[in-house]
Amino acid sequence: MRLRIAANITLMFPELPFLDRIGAAAEAGFDGIEILFPYDDPVREVTRRLRAVHLPLVLINCPPPNYTGRARGMAAVPGLEDRFRSDFRRSLRFARELGAGRIHVMAGEAEGTAARTVLASNLAWAAAEADDMPLSIEPLNPVDFPGYFLNGFQLAADILAEVGAPSLGLQFDAYHSAMIHGDILPQWDRFGALSTHVQIAGAPGRHEPDTPAVAEFLERLKTDGYTGWVSAEYRPRGETLAGLGWLASARG
Repeated sequence: MRLRIAANITLMFPELPFLDRIGAAAEAGFDGIEILFPYDDPVREVTRRLRAVHLPLVLINCPPPNYTGRARGMAAVPGLEDRFRSDFRRSLRFARELGAGRIHVMAGEAEGTAARTVLASNLAWAAAEADDMPLSIEPLNPVDFPGYFLNGFQLAADILAEVGAPSLGLQFDAYHSAMIHGDILPQWDRFGALSTHVQIAGAPGRHEPDTPAVAEFLERLKTDGYTGWVSAEYRPRGETLAGLGWLASARG
């Protein structure tokens, strides 16, 4: 089967002005676009450029970036429930205006049982607030994101089961799987059924997804009949186009 592969233009094509990356991704042969934080560019212009190349925006992150020093993400942070709801509503408004297919809800830096309770409560609220919008949560590795609450796949699976919202799924990032657990396929075997969005990059370094481990994972996705998006979320080693040798075989 043929995988649908999106380009995360927040990280890819850094040699180009941001909005020009949309057209570059289309010309390179990607099927969709992923933008982590699309809050600084005019919605109309982003939408116009997406429509011009006939590519969907498959995912954005929540919350918008906070430039006052606090870490990105607050869904698991006790005491910030009101702030989370306000920022989530803003992200939801952007997602709808941009036609985004999914919102990744970031947990933020926290620890302990209180953080877990707050995260589950906030996710249940968000799923009810945005019943027409798919949501996801993503475990992030403690090397790149020290202190991030959602730092393991089993923890994410437990929270998904606790919340029990049909619109909420696991965002399976192969890079974070490799960095957290030292492997990819064993985690996919355990948690693939919960996964509604996939991201790829080579580990370590978060560069091109051209490693044997990622290639094996992509073949497994094809074998398993995975029909969701696979987003290339990596920092190119050089110019983006020079490192796209992996794309044709990855798509299948």
